[in-house]
Amino acid sequence: MSTGFLAGKTALITGSTSGIGLAYAKALSAEGANIVINGFGDAEAIERERLALEALSGAKAVYSGHDLTKVDEIEAMMKEAAGAFGGVDILINNAGMQHVAPVEEFPIDKWNLIIALNLNSAFHTTRLAVPYMKAKKWGRVIQTASAHSMTASPFKSAYVTAKHGLFGFTKTIALELATFGVTANCISPGYVWTPLVENQIPDTMKARNMTREQVMNDVLLAGQPTKQFVTVDQVAAMALFLCRDEAANITGSNMMVDGGWTAQ
Repeated sequence: MSTGFLAGKTALITGSTSGIGLAYAKALSAEGANIVINGFGDAEAIERERLALEALSGAKAVYSGHDLTKVDEIEAMMKEAAGAFGGVDILINNAGMQHVAPVEEFPIDKWNLIIALNLNSAFHTTRLAVPYMKAKKWGRVIQTASAHSMTASPFKSAYVTAKHGLFGFTKTIALELATFGVTANCISPGYVWTPLVENQIPDTMKARNMTREQVMNDVLLAGQPTKQFVTVDQVAAMALFLCRDEAANITGSNMMVDGGWTAQ
């Protein structure tokens, strides 16, 4: 029997086989939530993570490998979650991707893929999760947005469009669900310290003839006033707080975890 303030609840987290999504899964699982993880990756590594999640509190963890750019696969994932746990109490839309190019050169297939994964998938998971939440008079919808949900950077037209749209969508559903005990919020990280970022540093040092410190402060963290990377655990801690009863009147908000980036 699991223990923790989320015991008996189920969380589905998209894009959760690594990075921020996996940190969400660990934080919620440690508080007793059943977990549905989703994403791509090495099958053996994913199974290790799934077993580790179950060991945290004794709650169940299942893996769904469905492709969230396809509506029928999203519907299949949500149906599987309902079959395993009755429904989803906490939905965290975290799956996303990026492509960088000038607008006149932006590949149409990349635009469509980013909008499908970063924005459309959140609509489909939400519309399918909400009836269960409304019936139970309790639910949490959390979107991993980005500092780019509030500001823009050049050459990221699809990503910025999707993240701005995600915040607008979140505000709308927050109003629709306000009397049902269901909240909807965005968490918007700045630059997050991940292996993907760390592995870019040596190549950037060489390409720009910079020291490691110069690359981190003058390139990666140029727009982040704290000059510190956000950690995945800091982002996950915000999600955990939004699931608490103390956060019941926080809805339609965009929680900036960006080191002051959007304060400028």
